[in-house]
Amino acid sequence: MATETQSAAVDTRGDRTVLTGKVTSAKMEKTIVVEVLRLVQHPKYRRVVRIAKKFYAHDEKRQAKAGDTVRIVASRPLSKLKRWRLKEVLTHKASAE
Repeated sequence: MATETQSAAVDTRGDRTVLTGKVTSAKMEKTIVVEVLRLVQHPKYRRVVRIAKKFYAHDEKRQAKAGDTVRIVASRPLSKLKRWRLKEVLTHKASAE
């Protein structure tokens, strides 16, 4: 009976926010900086403008490198600035070698 209530609690928890962006820095220990671009309409001029925001994400296995396109998911606070975890690396940056 306990397993039924636990699985029901997991189902009602809801989906976590998932964002896709480009890694701008991977120089820290197990932390990457991901820049997410989004298009929004300017409130006064009605022109579509590009808004960029940087997110700090936890990369446990250090698999993402600068230039990679990644998917990050919201998590509990891991440090002062880190509130995201790396979910997957979508594309690797083509190396010049």
